[in-house]
Amino acid sequence: MDIDVAIRQLKRLISFFQEFRESGFDQALVEAEHIASEMGIEPIFQEKCIIQRKRQFDDINSEEVTQYPKESFRVNYFLFIIDQALSSLQTRFEQFQKYEETFGFLFSLKNLKSIDDDGLLSSCVNLQNSLTPDGHFDVDGSDLFLELKLLRHSLPGEAKRAIDVLNYLKTMDGCYPNFYIAYQVLLTIPVTIASTEMSFSKLKLIKTYLRSTMSQERLNELAMLSIEKKIIEKVDYANLINALASKNVRRVIFK
Repeated sequence: MDIDVAIRQLKRLISFFQEFRESGFDQALVEAEHIASEMGIEPIFQEKCIIQRKRQFDDINSEEVTQYPKESFRVNYFLFIIDQALSSLQTRFEQFQKYEETFGFLFSLKNLKSIDDDGLLSSCVNLQNSLTPDGHFDVDGSDLFLELKLLRHSLPGEAKRAIDVLNYLKTMDGCYPNFYIAYQVLLTIPVTIASTEMSFSKLKLIKTYLRSTMSQERLNELAMLSIEKKIIEKVDYANLINALASKNVRRVIFK
């Protein structure tokens, strides 16, 4: 998945949760009641017994607000979960927003052609400042602006994605060095780290206390087999066993 696609999807997901927070409770309640009826559970909210405490003479006069069970569920459960999801998504989206501010004009050929010269120069200078660690810049903003000003009108129409533009630049044999470096950096930004998280989650399933003496090589191979489970399911085990048996066949025939 390209980073611009991930940013669009994340924006839509955040927008969906914001709308669902305001108007989705009644719909969720109807679906929950339907599921409860199918499971043979009476779809009602249980009321808690409110203990009335005797007020002393020196107590501060304060009226306690008592919520109905349905409203209490909406506030303390439904809105709480939605707010937690929104907070998590917005935290992840902060880094994507920084990428969009820096590389947004390079996401697609459409963005590149729609921006005016002043905006293009400003974006190139901003990109140079972002790619300047320790005072040494990898991309010259002024040169990048001149390259983009010339190249954005000569790029082929089928080069709509960033990877298509980079493949086209490879055929130009280094004619646009700043443009080439900018797209290399853009396409090496990781969109997600799901594969890394998956490998760590599989580790405890593979190396248990019964396999405490497993070598690193065997652990790596078992982890790869576990992660690529869908591919392994398509392997023909019969042919694999026959091939393994033919390589280890004994030369001496015992009678």
